[in-house]
Amino acid sequence: MMKRNLVIAGCLFLTLGATAQVTDRKGVEDVNKVVDNTFDSLKIAQTARPVPGSTRRGNNPVLFLVGNSTMRNGTLGNGNNGQWGWGYFEHEYFDENKITVENQALGGMSSRTFYNNLWEPIRQALKPGDWVVVSIGHNDNGPYDSGRARASIPGVGNDTLNVTIKETGKQETVYTYGGYMRKYIDDIRAAGAYPILMSLTPRDAYDEKGKIVRKPHTQWLMQVAAEQGVPFVDLNEISGQKLDGFSKWKEKYHFFGDHIHTSKFGAEMNARSAAEGLWNSRNPMLKPLQAMMKNIELPHHEVDRSDGKPVVWITGDSTVKNKDKEKDDMWGWGAVAYDVFDQKKITVMNVAQAGRSCRSYLAEGRWDKVYNSLQPGDYVLIEFGHNDIGEIDKPKFRGAIASAKDTCHVYKMTDKSVKNNGNVVDKTLPVTAGIRPGDYVVVYSFGWYLKKFIDDVREKGATPILVSLTPRNEWPGGKIERRNDSYGKWYREVVEETGVEFVDLHNITADFLDKKCGSKEKASKYFKHDHTHTSLLGAKTNAKSVAKGLRDINSKLAGYLKGK
Repeated sequence: MMKRNLVIAGCLFLTLGATAQVTDRKGVEDVNKVVDNTFDSLKIAQTARPVPGSTRRGNNPVLFLVGNSTMRNGTLGNGNNGQWGWGYFEHEYFDENKITVENQALGGMSSRTFYNNLWEPIRQALKPGDWVVVSIGHNDNGPYDSGRARASIPGVGNDTLNVTIKETGKQETVYTYGGYMRKYIDDIRAAGAYPILMSLTPRDAYDEKGKIVRKPHTQWLMQVAAEQGVPFVDLNEISGQKLDGFSKWKEKYHFFGDHIHTSKFGAEMNARSAAEGLWNSRNPMLKPLQAMMKNIELPHHEVDRSDGKPVVWITGDSTVKNKDKEKDDMWGWGAVAYDVFDQKKITVMNVAQAGRSCRSYLAEGRWDKVYNSLQPGDYVLIEFGHNDIGEIDKPKFRGAIASAKDTCHVYKMTDKSVKNNGNVVDKTLPVTAGIRPGDYVVVYSFGWYLKKFIDDVREKGATPILVSLTPRNEWPGGKIERRNDSYGKWYREVVEETGVEFVDLHNITADFLDKKCGSKEKASKYFKHDHTHTSLLGAKTNAKSVAKGLRDINSKLAGYLKGK
């Protein structure tokens, strides 16, 4: 099979076998130099998008979402091209026992083409008490009478333009952008439902001041909303402010493939921004909808900061946090961190989790809880590796690409089905971090995940410290195993690129065991049950190695160790 490389959104795509999903990007380029491949035939679209009103539960209301590819990317909206629309995630902020969220968006649509081609079935499905978010406009440009013929007249006036579509001969009256908004509002109100105008998602574009460009549609929507007495949510500004607060590197990975369509990171951010805009609105008309919302508060860890001490957060896997109870069982070194850290000076938060890799720690939302809890002056120890390089597309869905480069790839997740003489054995359908077999996932490199964590910590004014993985009790050639040609190499490449502080726990403990024990048999007392997990003695040894490493690099965190 011929291999192809494709650079998309700062990530190197590698064709790595049958699971590789690389799509040739062919399509119509608009006036903003954006190629939109998501405008599928209406016949296909109508079968892939939910039948309007089909999600309704009993007499509960439905929240309909009207938009384009930034809300639903691709006909299926399943991320198979690495792009996601925010409408896919918006349901997470609403109580499904009170209201259902129905994403009726379709890629490639403008306010004009959506109204003319897709709106009527939604209008007919509306019932009194329903809600409709209209957030569309990215495609309201280009020709009026040829090609996709999707442009609306800029502005909010009452101007019209009579056109004849060149390819079909069909005659049509084109209205202003604001004119189409008024049509949606009138239809929604006529059905006894409630309209909400929402500005567009931001683009990956900067103004002369280095800030994310704000779209002119915002002002038009605000004007129509004020004129019509309709609630308005400035999604463009809410997400724009977040992107402005990110590093340029981080801002870039919120998009995928071009400068308008979002990655899962960007889509989730926009979904939260939309929910926050609705929740924080003081418009009394939104109170009934706000009563049906949930999960608005950012997930975080509860930490007692009343004494003003900084916090050292310890992230990692089972070598950092294990059972940590019975003396003669498996222990992680984070459980004995107070053996080396002065509790009077600093608070230790061991938030590691057994079995996790960088990828799964992030996918499960564990990293977000740390990120949302950080305050300036905190420290974060980042130690991963034991679970990071392995099968990428199979449960436990935790493998990363074996590299330190900014590499990523779209994979289709599979299950554990194995055929043996025609019989299927070990068939499972697990759900890991919300991922099921059949899902498409963008997987990044081991080094990329580390760089993301480092960048996030610095964004919060805290100090990241990279810690290499603990050594295993394997002794090839009479010396304890060193993994300096793989993880060690990747750690150092990340350190060189980011300038992050680095504690080489792996080699510090390995040096100790080489000198102290000299064999697997004698080193076995530092491990428990297998060659990876440590006994209480091993955990204490690794904690001492971390302390030594902090002193060796003259880290400010060393000032919080005992004996300082």
